[in-house]
Amino acid sequence: MKKMYFAIAAFLMTTIAFSQGTITGTVMDGDTGGPLPGASVVVQGTSNGTATDFDGNFSIEVSQNSGTLVVSYIGFVAKRIPFTSTGSIGNITLQVDAEELEGVVVVGTGIIDLASDRRTPIAVSSVPVKLIQEKIGTQDITMTLVNTPSVYVSGQAGGFGDTNMRVRGFDQDNTAFLLNGQPINGMEDGLMYWSNWSGLNDIASGVQIQRGLGSSKLAISSVGGTVNFVTKATEMDQGGFAYSTIANDNYIKTSAGYNTGVSEKGWGLSVMLSHWQGDGYNEGNFGEGQTYFISAGYRPNDNHGFNFLITGAPQFHDQNFTKSISSYLEYGLKYNNNWGTYNGQYMTERRNFYHKPVINLNWDWNINETSNLSTVLYASFGNGGGTGNRGNRIRTDEGRIDYDAIYSFNQSVPNGEGGYFAAGGGYVTRASMNLHNWYGVITNFEKKLSDNLTWNAGFDLRTYYGKHFRVVSNFHGLSSWQENIRLIDQNNNHESYGTFGTYKNVIATESFRPSGWEAAFATYDEDQKIAYSNDERISYGGLFTQLEYATDVFSAFFQGSVSNQYHQRFDYYQYADQSLIDGTSSQSTGEPLPAGITDGVDSEKVDNFGYNAKAGFSYSPTEKHSFYANAGYYNRQPYHDNIYLNFTNQVNPLTENEKILGLEAGYGFSSSIFSANINLYRTSWKDRVVSSSDVVDDVVTFESNFGTSQLHSGVEVDFKVKPTQGLTFNGFASIGDWIYEGEVVTQVTDEERNVISTETEDVDGGKVGGAAQLSGGLGFRYQITDNFAVDSDWRYYDGIYSDVGAIKENLELPSYNLLDAGLTFTVPLGVDKLKQLKIRGNINNLMDTEYISRLTTANFVEAGDETYEGIAVSNQGYFGWGRTWNITLRYDF
Repeated sequence: MKKMYFAIAAFLMTTIAFSQGTITGTVMDGDTGGPLPGASVVVQGTSNGTATDFDGNFSIEVSQNSGTLVVSYIGFVAKRIPFTSTGSIGNITLQVDAEELEGVVVVGTGIIDLASDRRTPIAVSSVPVKLIQEKIGTQDITMTLVNTPSVYVSGQAGGFGDTNMRVRGFDQDNTAFLLNGQPINGMEDGLMYWSNWSGLNDIASGVQIQRGLGSSKLAISSVGGTVNFVTKATEMDQGGFAYSTIANDNYIKTSAGYNTGVSEKGWGLSVMLSHWQGDGYNEGNFGEGQTYFISAGYRPNDNHGFNFLITGAPQFHDQNFTKSISSYLEYGLKYNNNWGTYNGQYMTERRNFYHKPVINLNWDWNINETSNLSTVLYASFGNGGGTGNRGNRIRTDEGRIDYDAIYSFNQSVPNGEGGYFAAGGGYVTRASMNLHNWYGVITNFEKKLSDNLTWNAGFDLRTYYGKHFRVVSNFHGLSSWQENIRLIDQNNNHESYGTFGTYKNVIATESFRPSGWEAAFATYDEDQKIAYSNDERISYGGLFTQLEYATDVFSAFFQGSVSNQYHQRFDYYQYADQSLIDGTSSQSTGEPLPAGITDGVDSEKVDNFGYNAKAGFSYSPTEKHSFYANAGYYNRQPYHDNIYLNFTNQVNPLTENEKILGLEAGYGFSSSIFSANINLYRTSWKDRVVSSSDVVDDVVTFESNFGTSQLHSGVEVDFKVKPTQGLTFNGFASIGDWIYEGEVVTQVTDEERNVISTETEDVDGGKVGGAAQLSGGLGFRYQITDNFAVDSDWRYYDGIYSDVGAIKENLELPSYNLLDAGLTFTVPLGVDKLKQLKIRGNINNLMDTEYISRLTTANFVEAGDETYEGIAVSNQGYFGWGRTWNITLRYDF
């Protein structure tokens, strides 16, 4: 018996002895790709731990051949790495701490086209949620990309949500914006209205901008680039957060979120709510809004994952428009003439209000080890618009709206029955409404054909129905508002009936409050609509495919897509039914016909076929060096608003598919201390339409250039240096040469879309305006202690020209530079230090630099003209924000 006990004891001791060993590995920075020196590596449930060396390497002794390593580093999400044997476990990549809605059940992995999903490189920059939350403050989410080559953001002076972002000189309608893989550019005109997406600051887990051809597999034509906004889904772990931000000009924002974690049965729920309000940097720029986010996830097994998400950001913000430099110099750089007071109370003429809920359902299916399918069903419902004047505006001596005088005048209108071009006259605030329903489905199938070859295929289907009309928002003491609308012959779109024309009488008696929440639930009777009323349907179908071959040193890909768009316009306002008006006296006298003489006229249906083709390759002779080259050709359909001429049912004979040829090449270097990229690009764009607008003496005009050709070429550089632990330097530079070529047909219309002039112009060699053709920046972040960090960014802009569309001789704006700075202080809480309190402070434009960010005219100096930094003060535009600040207090639990 003793011999048996001795044998058992000897066996156990031998087993223990043989189970001891060493585990080695390397901890990497998921942001830079470099090593993470000083990262903590601990065997879970023990005090046995070590730290990585300068090259991110570690070696740790373990007493058994199975267990879990906990790898962590300040500012990064910790990882748990199971091991079942000793030896090397390779690279462990830590991602920057998501902070908000972290540890997610990842959904839509095959739909969200991030650059990391394709081995062949592109010109790309990523912004993690940590930087979004730290630096965004009161700004639009577009401002997170300002430290990126060839990106220019302007228009902040217009109000909350009114920024304009351009990539490589191309406007927002020519950059593709995706939310979790679904397109969010307006289907009518491709434009982005950032006030509709103010909630992205709260729910984004990261932003990635792919300049140029990009990696998107969708049948979209991202001429300037592709911007991916990725939101979190349902969180894995239980917990939450709360934070509050205060800033200049009475800005305050509060947010809170909580997640249940994922249960044993695979269910989880995450929610977030926020409220913000502020006076705005400029006078008369008050704004207020909310954000809500609800995400429910379900993972029944390892092969299937589902996630339902709904988010929205109802808001309103008062707007500032471009005005002459002389007005700013006379009344101050914060001057806004769109507001006034009535009986001493603030009132505005220009208010944007909107609510656009977005709903999507994601399904990820791991079919087998080599195949997977990702599908997203989505819908959005936009409701809102913008207000303005209708009738006789009266201004004070300072140029602001004199509402006291307006109410007084309206009281003199007989019976309170005002009207546009009517005998009584008067003034009302109108609301131009934009309502739409948008539904779509995107699916992507991925198949690994071999260890080196991967194939993707999928489709993108969308349908959009939009409604546009005007209603009265405020009668200002009137009882009704009448409009006599000249009707258009449906058989001859550009001519009205008879010598004097045929008219329809509209009398509005109801007003509608400009609120994002109320617009979502309000109803609008057709007999209450003024100025115009038209709908449109746009349907889109696209097929795409990608084939990529990749080895350790070489990769190549091909992407191809085809798409078809269908358009139709329905006008309920300015067309007459011929059978109803034949023989009426109004054909010769111009007397109004009764309201409701027509149920509307449908336009001709228009469909356009387009296609894309992209291909490229990369070569990485060593881990530190990589080279790539890509080419792409787009045959892109024109936008809806360019198909139907002058906002009538007449099909524009000057529109045709736009042709884009993109060429790009680059080189990348990466080491543990230094990484850098250089990109070259050349984009040729033909047969496009360029549109711009201007406001002079309260008169709004629109200018469109048809048949425009552009050539954009340039070079971009970005780099990051980590000379020592805790200290990082980063920088960028971009030089572009963006010009127009050949001739264009230029058409100018007024705010009612009446044609003022049409002419052919030579624009060859003219500079493309609206963005800086030369830009650069330097920044640093220094983690002084585990709990305290400081950072700063400096940017320089030059080669900015007026945003006036295609023009031969353009006006160059003065160059300028900006300096931002920030401080972060973190206090770990609790025994495990997983809870934390963070204080973040920012000062933007630290030196209070005075600069013009955008001009919408190109008036050159003539003899006797007053000037500002060499620019004629008659030019219209915006000054940028001066010094601003914000402080955020955040608690994570």
